[in-house]
Amino acid sequence: MPHDHDQTDGPPLAHHFDSLQQQFDSARLGMWIFLVTEILFFGGLFCAYAVYRANHPAVFVDGHHFLQTPLGAFNTCVLLLSSLTMAWSVRAAQLRRRGTLVAMLGATILCGLVFMGVKAVEYRHKWEHRLVPGQARLQYWFSDEHDPNGVEPPKEFLPDREYIREHLEAAGYTDLTDEQLDRRVANLRTFMAIYFSLTVLHALHVLIGLGVLTWLLLGATRGRWTSGHFTPVDLVGLYWHLVDLIWIYLFPLLYLIH
Repeated sequence: MPHDHDQTDGPPLAHHFDSLQQQFDSARLGMWIFLVTEILFFGGLFCAYAVYRANHPAVFVDGHHFLQTPLGAFNTCVLLLSSLTMAWSVRAAQLRRRGTLVAMLGATILCGLVFMGVKAVEYRHKWEHRLVPGQARLQYWFSDEHDPNGVEPPKEFLPDREYIREHLEAAGYTDLTDEQLDRRVANLRTFMAIYFSLTVLHALHVLIGLGVLTWLLLGATRGRWTSGHFTPVDLVGLYWHLVDLIWIYLFPLLYLIH
């Protein structure tokens, strides 16, 4: 396998490195250190999720009814495909296959855009039924009624109670009393706060990845990434695989485990 230390076709050697091989190894080590911090960050969130779920299982039992599992499953397939195209991109850069590199980077970007489009559909559905935490305040800020010197914006989380009742009845929870509905609405508020905290953070990482992938694609069209200089493609590939891996954990935790 070619390495990113070809003296005739590699990146300029920075003054603080002894060789291009050392420079390449340092870059990979730096990326792995960064990825470890990302794993620790999301690992902490997953631990908090596990503890809260163990202590309040009813929150997740009620909340999962309001997620669109087929869309989540489709997005999982999309990201798995994007991992394949990203790995293919790295190999194409190593083998100087410029056309394949451009095509695979473009395919990876397309998969990322499809993922974000599906998430937008999910988020819009929840917005329409007032299931987004803090939605009342956001709607006030962007409405014509907003007056910086006027009354305080509403602080209540006001979900669509009739929609929630109908959805729960369709799931088998019939003849809910107002008290039971109030308890399930409270559970849903908590669940949606957890859902949006985890998925929005992940979506932010996807957007960052898409930005860097676009930069790689522009460089690939100009022939910048070759068998002697494929480090940027390799490092971005590592980041993208981590983003995909995080979603592979999020999907069953939020959508499948009841």
